[in-house]
Amino acid sequence: MIQSMWWDGKSLRRIAEALGRSHTSVSREMRKNFPREHKVYTPRLAQERAETNTHHRGRDERLKNETVRSYVIAHLKRRWSPEQISLRIKIDLKETISHEAIYQYIYHQVHRDGRGYLKPGCEDLRGCLRRRRKRRTTKGSRRCQRISRPCGTSIEERTQVVNNRRRVGDWEGDTVESRDRKPGINTLVERKTGYTFITRLNGKTSAATIHAVSKRMSALPARCKRTITLDNGPENSDWNQLERVTGLKTFFAHPYCSGERGTNENTNGLIRDYFPKRTDFDMITDDEISFVERELNSRPRKRLKGRTPLEAMSGALTC
Repeated sequence: MIQSMWWDGKSLRRIAEALGRSHTSVSREMRKNFPREHKVYTPRLAQERAETNTHHRGRDERLKNETVRSYVIAHLKRRWSPEQISLRIKIDLKETISHEAIYQYIYHQVHRDGRGYLKPGCEDLRGCLRRRRKRRTTKGSRRCQRISRPCGTSIEERTQVVNNRRRVGDWEGDTVESRDRKPGINTLVERKTGYTFITRLNGKTSAATIHAVSKRMSALPARCKRTITLDNGPENSDWNQLERVTGLKTFFAHPYCSGERGTNENTNGLIRDYFPKRTDFDMITDDEISFVERELNSRPRKRLKGRTPLEAMSGALTC
């Protein structure tokens, strides 16, 4: 009909009215199917192109090819986030895949975008995501409960160079409890590189925490030991002794303001991916703890432009 009416000299709007379509749709259709050698609308060519495009519509495989899919699945199972995979795949495979495409691939394996049942022949990868959500949800936020004075030097007195992550050597520390409130692990994260130390605690006392921190800090040069920011837990009460033993200047976040130690809290969430709440660390071997530490330090980070904390820290140590 388009060809016939065009030969009869009808306008695009008249053709669109006859077809019950927008005149812009008809215009696009004619532009796409005007061979340069004939300069006339060709319905046969238009039909062939439409049939070819139909084969690509609604495809099950959301990623480019099998190599990319294998890479994504393998690194999801290593607990890498889609954003980390998107960053690193450019370096490892010279491919470009957005983190949104990876999320769509994961939830496409389940009917109704995660609300239905698993499709035949597909693998449920939602358990590899950080929060293991059954379906995609919007982000929320929590408000702090109350503000009170920290037990030591306040984070408000911390210099701007620390706040801006301009140098290596500024750390954040915390304790991850074991089951039944037993001693768990101490976590230390360097603010600029994201390099992480995970150390088993022999007790819940401040002495046990000081021993764990000083043990890990002893292997570092002085330029990598500048400050540490802690919460107001009882395990950090003897902060004066911590400063004397390690040489770190200690700062305390406001109570119930975990966002002031966001790097450490995020890292604890990554660790909980391997050791969920109610994990009994008495049943976890030192090799398993070392494995998780290596995995976290070998993950690409967005703020490091795809480099890993290990690569960033190694570069800082060799400078």
